[in-house]
Amino acid sequence: MDNYGFLSLLPPIISIFLAIRTKQVFISLLTGIFIGWLIIGGWNPLKGILFTIDGIVNVFSDPGNTRIVIFTFLVGALITFIQVSGGVAGFINSAKNYFKTNENEIQKSRKKAQLFAALTGMLIFVESNISALTVGTIFRPIFDKLKLSREKLAYIADSTSAPSKLLIPFNGWGAFIMGLLLTQGIENPFMGLISAMPYNFYPILVIIILFIFIVSGKDIGPMKSAELRTKNGNLFDEGSTPMVSEELTIIETKKGVKENSFNMFLPLVSMILIMPIMLFYTGYDESLENKTFFKIIGNASGSSSVLYSVLIALIISSIYYFIKKIMTVREIIDNTIKGMSGMISLALLIILAFTIGNLCNELGTGTYVSESLNGVLSPKLIPVLLFLTSCFISFSTGTSWGTFAIMIAIAVPISNQMGVDSSIAIAAALGGGLFGDHCSPISDTSVISSMASASDHIDHVKTQIPYALISGIITSILYLIIGFIS
Repeated sequence: MDNYGFLSLLPPIISIFLAIRTKQVFISLLTGIFIGWLIIGGWNPLKGILFTIDGIVNVFSDPGNTRIVIFTFLVGALITFIQVSGGVAGFINSAKNYFKTNENEIQKSRKKAQLFAALTGMLIFVESNISALTVGTIFRPIFDKLKLSREKLAYIADSTSAPSKLLIPFNGWGAFIMGLLLTQGIENPFMGLISAMPYNFYPILVIIILFIFIVSGKDIGPMKSAELRTKNGNLFDEGSTPMVSEELTIIETKKGVKENSFNMFLPLVSMILIMPIMLFYTGYDESLENKTFFKIIGNASGSSSVLYSVLIALIISSIYYFIKKIMTVREIIDNTIKGMSGMISLALLIILAFTIGNLCNELGTGTYVSESLNGVLSPKLIPVLLFLTSCFISFSTGTSWGTFAIMIAIAVPISNQMGVDSSIAIAAALGGGLFGDHCSPISDTSVISSMASASDHIDHVKTQIPYALISGIITSILYLIIGFIS
């Protein structure tokens, strides 16, 4: 791989800056991607254009990427199903008595709805995208009814999906990290991960701060404006576009069908329960030496598991709807296509996010940043510098797992060489990696959170960043302190 130095930072920085500045996320990402391939093509414009096209097409050469795109389309079908079947309307009717909208009770109901959404996101710890999807899908109609902003829902979905998965390692996240620790010579990776937990300040603080703001009823920055706008009856800012077509979020129950919340919970609960089974299925291999739970899960395909889970959930719900005469075979097919069509914008965004991620790998963005800071590390500053470096890499590339792979390989050897507690170094690398996954505009988890909540993606990013920065600043201070006292 060629060394492009500082130039390797330009594509993600330009994309993120333009996206936040203009809210034209597709054009922003394409601009960044073109500039990156222009650099690789020796500043030849024709090569830049052709390489850009090839870069987008090559996204599908990775089966994992293709599965995620297909998963995105199938989610659209699921959203359509639960509305046409009367599941969403039934859930709203069931919740009327609990989430009251009269003047005296609405504030309490708003707080309860947010707490329930946050707890739901944390309890679904098997997979981050499934967690965000479930929270957004279930609570969006409740939030709309209570005049809570969709940005707030996206923030809750995002802040409980990835952070809780990192703190509860019985999932693909934990297995992946343990695999990385094993490559660094840590004989008991599970205990290595567990010992790092008390020092994993960022995800802990993200969740704590989330609950503090929910309980206090206070909002800050752009979120305060979003909440005020929603209370005044406007779901979106002027010029904002929801990640999911509005046609997909306002589908009415089929005429003659009785509204029933079970019709919503059946596909969602099926998907959640099937996920760990699929992780085990895709991870099990007779050739594995140690067929332990974590070994099997570590060998699993996350993209295959989420795809199989949503597909099986759709099949189960289709059979049920057909038996109960809620939908005919023709209506099942039509609603599937209708749902998938409403996800085109999101699928394009995910494809572009994958493209710029691949581009950053080609340019060596993460490696350049980590190597640049490697020479200025001092033992006392190692924890905070590892955290900040991971933050920058993950925010620029939009991937926590990619950052984990880079930074764990740096954190463990450095901690061993300089006499720093490896648990602290590992935690700092993991927490920083999560930062980007949590709030980068090109993170697939942030994109899924926007989609599930039917929020404008850039509005979600802008409203969430102040809360993420609070967690990040406090985390930096804690790592600075612990570096000097340990």
